[in-house]
Amino acid sequence: MGFRCVCGVDEAGRGPLAGPVVAAAAILRPGADIAGINDSKKLTPRRREELFETITQNALDFHIAIVEAEDIDRINILQATLLAMKNAVLGLSRHTPDFLLIDGRNTIPLNHPQCALIKGDSNSVSIAAASILAKVARDRIMARCEQEFPGYGFGRHKGYGTADHMERLQRLGACPIHRKTYAPVRKAIEAGPVQGGIFDA
Repeated sequence: MGFRCVCGVDEAGRGPLAGPVVAAAAILRPGADIAGINDSKKLTPRRREELFETITQNALDFHIAIVEAEDIDRINILQATLLAMKNAVLGLSRHTPDFLLIDGRNTIPLNHPQCALIKGDSNSVSIAAASILAKVARDRIMARCEQEFPGYGFGRHKGYGTADHMERLQRLGACPIHRKTYAPVRKAIEAGPVQGGIFDA
């Protein structure tokens, strides 16, 4: 039996040392052909921004959900990711999906018929759309964190464990959006700021 209302679900931000995990659910129009949709990691930031606007304007329904760093520390990143995905689906307001396509290995705790699809963002246009929504939304959040927590370079590395981020983390100490249960952050907290950093974590 075919499904008429398929929803793609994906996340952004499982790996970073700071910031939230963000998930998106997207229901596209049947036969939708949005040029350039692909795995968000393979697109330039500018192209993702352009596609974000196209998807949000043309999708039958979409929703973006966020789970903050403190909750990631409380329930772990896998459970936080599944919670964000669940909330993204539950946040859909115009259409109830018949079937969920989930990027990755795990289904989500909902009664909807669903399937986890490894590399789904490269094989499903609905998942690819959700991937773009989640990635752009998270990048925008981290750009705002650049202003709220200056000195860490969040606008550039988006919280990922780059060499630049690690150096700043060790020098300044952790800030409120760092994931305290992640080993590099925990070690930085235990060591303390090298030069009297601007935050006491």
